[in-house]
Amino acid sequence: MKFIKLLMIPILGFSIFSFSNYNKESNTPILFFKNDFKNKSEKQVYIEDFTLNKDEYLSLQFELEKPLIQYLKELAPDLTDKQLLNKGNFQFSFLVDNKLIYTENLNKGAGTPSSKTTQLKHTIPLIYPEKLDYWGWFMWLKFMKMNGGRDALYKGNHLLTIEVKPYVNSSSLKVGKIIAKGDLNMKVKELPYDKNLVPIQKISPANGWEISKEVYKKEKIEALNKKIAQGRFEHINGIVVVKDNKLLIEEYFNGSSRESLHDPRSVGKTIASTITGIAIEEGYIKDENAKLKEFYDLKTYKNYSLKKDSVTLKSLLTMSSGFVGDDDYSNPGNEEFMYPTTNWVKFALDLPMSTAKEIGEKYSYFTAGVVVLGDVLNKTVPNGLVKYADDKLFSPLGITNYKWEYTPQNVGNTAGGIRLRAIDFAKYGQLYKNEGYWNNQQIISKKWVEKSLSKQIKQPYTNDSFYGYLFWNKTYRVNNKNYEVSFCSGNGGNKIFIFKDIPFVVVITASGYGLPYMHSDVDKIITDYILPAIGDLF
Repeated sequence: MKFIKLLMIPILGFSIFSFSNYNKESNTPILFFKNDFKNKSEKQVYIEDFTLNKDEYLSLQFELEKPLIQYLKELAPDLTDKQLLNKGNFQFSFLVDNKLIYTENLNKGAGTPSSKTTQLKHTIPLIYPEKLDYWGWFMWLKFMKMNGGRDALYKGNHLLTIEVKPYVNSSSLKVGKIIAKGDLNMKVKELPYDKNLVPIQKISPANGWEISKEVYKKEKIEALNKKIAQGRFEHINGIVVVKDNKLLIEEYFNGSSRESLHDPRSVGKTIASTITGIAIEEGYIKDENAKLKEFYDLKTYKNYSLKKDSVTLKSLLTMSSGFVGDDDYSNPGNEEFMYPTTNWVKFALDLPMSTAKEIGEKYSYFTAGVVVLGDVLNKTVPNGLVKYADDKLFSPLGITNYKWEYTPQNVGNTAGGIRLRAIDFAKYGQLYKNEGYWNNQQIISKKWVEKSLSKQIKQPYTNDSFYGYLFWNKTYRVNNKNYEVSFCSGNGGNKIFIFKDIPFVVVITASGYGLPYMHSDVDKIITDYILPAIGDLF
């Protein structure tokens, strides 16, 4: 690895220092190095230049005039040290070519108490060839992959500036002056890619589909294909776009093909909503206002209360059941606590009811509740959930190649345990676009489709984020136009989009499971590539 030799000046405890890293606004410079910070035997060499997508390691280092706690006291002198450590920390800002891209207020868990109360010199790894259990590594990941860094640092030469300030967020957010700042010349090398993956893939004849002859902006899809080939959009397996019931675009990546059965995780939850609607239409369930007590003797479960008697199927469909149930990791009703148990329904029904949540009013994403819904269906429809779903949904759609996963009680897993081909997920989405109609048959009632796709309950994520009957709702804005969409969503970046006012269904299958940036990547695929590609067709 070639290092750039800098002027050596003994300052602030460093042996090598670049004047370009110093800014008179700040009390101390940030210095950068690309040694492996774990290798203590290797001499640390500070750098002015770094090649992104080539150099393996990047860390920064700065030495403050006083510990962080002293800066926090200046912002909030009335707070105790304990309160300051709970409500304050460093704020990092990332600028590219003098434009602010991302600011992060580190949470209280970033850094030990001693690092904030006594430590002056801070060494923070940012880039490392493998995952680090370190807040600096995660901060860089959030900057790059979730908050615009990858797009700001495009191929070519750029200036990366990092600023460090103290902050305290008590009754209001208070941010201090810059206490450390540094610049780094970033040369961004284009990632290698297979050029054979860029051209549009030809669509072969498919059972149940006509192939569209309409012309879209192929250069946009080829640009998207290149980004996927380069890994800018990671773990994308399939993209299917349907216009007016006809296949318009069908692309596969990363070893997937049309015949690949894909695990879409929570996209499979929405199947439970579909089967509920069909079961209601056929009279096996009265309506979605039916209560759990009609299907279970709730008094035999732990934490029984009269409130639990009032939980409805509708509240399970809208993630508003009022259970102490949420897939947040700190919640006892998290799905990760359910999976190791021998009875998932018992796990859910044993949970207490929340005193802070009214049934049907407050949204909390509760996977275990959808498992209960699947069990209700299995108990009430003829021949059980899996057979009924095949008879009433999959067979009428001509879907024969699929695979269920099962709960410990051998019930089809409605938490998200069904695998289909991407092209068949598109059939499922088109069924809803067609208001429940497919191949001369009304598979789902029009009324149930309307309820399912409507804005039943507000979600806490964004101003335009709502939930229907196990469907999400949002609005994309592209070129000053709004595009309302209902969609199924699953871990890893899996989506089935049903656009409201334009004649399109879009399926994206992906396998970036557990990666927090996959959903935002898919949003960018839609807004920057797919909608612009098809924009002239509506």
